[in-house]
Amino acid sequence: MRAPTTPVLVTGGTGFIGSWCVLALLDAGYSVRTTVRDLRREPTLRSWLHAATPFDDDRLTVVRADLEHPDGWDTAVAGCEYVLHVASPTLRGTPADDDALVVPAREGVLRVLRAGRDAGVRRTVLTSAFGAVGIGHPPRSAPFTEEDWTDVDSDIPPYQRSKTLAERAAWRFVEDEGGGMELAAVHPVGVLGPLLGPDDPPSLRLVRRMLEGRVPACPPFGMGFVDVRDVADLHLRAMTDPAAAGQRFLATAGPSLRVVEIARILRDRLGERAAHAPTREMPVWLARALGTVNPELRLLRHQLGRDLDATSAKAERLLGWRARPIGDTVAETAESLLAHGLGR
Repeated sequence: MRAPTTPVLVTGGTGFIGSWCVLALLDAGYSVRTTVRDLRREPTLRSWLHAATPFDDDRLTVVRADLEHPDGWDTAVAGCEYVLHVASPTLRGTPADDDALVVPAREGVLRVLRAGRDAGVRRTVLTSAFGAVGIGHPPRSAPFTEEDWTDVDSDIPPYQRSKTLAERAAWRFVEDEGGGMELAAVHPVGVLGPLLGPDDPPSLRLVRRMLEGRVPACPPFGMGFVDVRDVADLHLRAMTDPAAAGQRFLATAGPSLRVVEIARILRDRLGERAAHAPTREMPVWLARALGTVNPELRLLRHQLGRDLDATSAKAERLLGWRARPIGDTVAETAESLLAHGLGR
C-alpha cells in the first residue's frame, strides 16, 4: 500500500493492540500520531518501537487525549485521513454497575467520531471485539459471523455490553451524522502474541498464570484466538481497502481452542519452562460452583462448557487477510513473557 503524507491517528498507542498497530504503520511507511492518557509514557513507547523496527522519530507524534474528556481530540485528528480507534476505557476492579463501562465506552467512541468528522477524516477503523458478536446466545454449532450481534438484553458481563453498545452507537452516528465519513470495525477473538515491552495486557494473563503455575485446572470452555500482529495487519487492510467501508470483520486464527489445549501447546513447545502449565480441565459443575466465589469464573459463566466458534472467512475473502498458525502464536506469547521477566 502507498503511505500518504498525512499522519494516521491511532488512539491508545501504549495498549497491546494499539502499539502493534503503530508499529505496523511505521513499518509500512506511514507517519503516525497516537494518543496516550499520560505523556510520561511517551519515552517508554518510543523505546519499545525503536527496539522493534528502525524509524525516524519525526514520523511518530504522541499527543495527550483521554476518551472520558473532550480536550485534545481536535488536535489529535487534525490533518488525518485515517483513524484507527483502538483505545477503550479501562476500569480497575469489578464495576459497581454496567454504566461504569458502558457510558465511557459509548461516549468515547462518539467523541472520536465527531472530532474525525469535523476534521474531514476519510475512514475510521473501530477496534470492537468478539464480545460484541457472540455473547448471550443459546448454544449453537454454527460459527459466529459478522452478521451476529451480542444480545445485550441477556445477563452478560459489563465489558461485552459496553463493546456492543459502543459499536452500535458508532454505526448509528456514521449513518445519521457522519457526513460521508466511512467506518469499518475489527472484531478480534482472544488476542495473544509477543509483547513489545514488559507490559501486562489482560489478554495474556491466562498464559502468564499457566507458566507461573497459578492455574491448577483449566476452565472448561473453548474460544477463538488470534495473533496481535495479524490483528494489526487486519486494521491496516480495513483502513485502505475500498471493500472494507461499512463492514465488520472477525479476526480469528481458526476454530475454537479449548483452554486445556493452550496448556498442552505450552508444554509441548516450551518443555520444562512450561512445566507448571495445567494438564486437566475442571468439570463444568465445579467451575460453576467456584464462580459463586471467584469473580473471574463468574464473568465466564456464559462460556463454561461451550466452544464459541467464529469464522474469518469474510476478512479472508474481501481483504486477502490470513492468520498465522495459533500454535506458533501461543509459543511466541510464552517466549515473549519469559524474555520480559514475566510468567516465572
